[in-house]
Amino acid sequence: MFAGIVTAKGRLEEVPGSGRNRFQIAHPLGWGGLSVGDSVAVNGCCLTAVEVAAAGVGVEVMPETLRRTTLPGLAIGDWVNLEQALQLQGAVGGHMVTGHVDAVGEVLSVRDEGNALWLTLRAPQPVARHCVPQGSIAVDGCSLTLVSVEDHEDLAATLEVSLIPHTVAATVAGGYRSGALVNLESDVIAKLVERLVGPYGIGRERPRSDGNGR
Repeated sequence: MFAGIVTAKGRLEEVPGSGRNRFQIAHPLGWGGLSVGDSVAVNGCCLTAVEVAAAGVGVEVMPETLRRTTLPGLAIGDWVNLEQALQLQGAVGGHMVTGHVDAVGEVLSVRDEGNALWLTLRAPQPVARHCVPQGSIAVDGCSLTLVSVEDHEDLAATLEVSLIPHTVAATVAGGYRSGALVNLESDVIAKLVERLVGPYGIGRERPRSDGNGR
């Protein structure tokens, strides 16, 4: 379990290939305090550390994870968001994030407003159905607040989020451009509630939203 608060950026030194499904990631010296077997979120994907050093970590990735996420598009030299697993005696600065990616979304536009960076994203139905204005979403593992949600007839949605300068500097968000693909995870509480009430016919019709919660 994670909080969606990215604590470091890492640089890829090895990507899956040549029979070895592993990412080798260089990170700031001493980051994380990881041990072999610990969970680490890489762009929002929960992976297991299989090799640990003072300035790097090796994580294994299985084919199902590659099929569901943006990880296959990464190359040596790319930067990724990193977060170590949440310790429940600590502060939860974001929201509860499992590291289990629900779908891949697309960055539609990026714009500046004062000190903020606005992202407009397209979210497919598995994520869109759980999105509400002022709710939470994890984008490449980063916990963000949804400012607006515009539903479409194909059950996808256009989402808007606004990032402060610290988030832009501390994560890979500063490199987003129109057309970039991102890992999306919707609120786990919304998913559980939908699963529980579904057999009773509640929540099967997704409410429309004008972006103001109406």
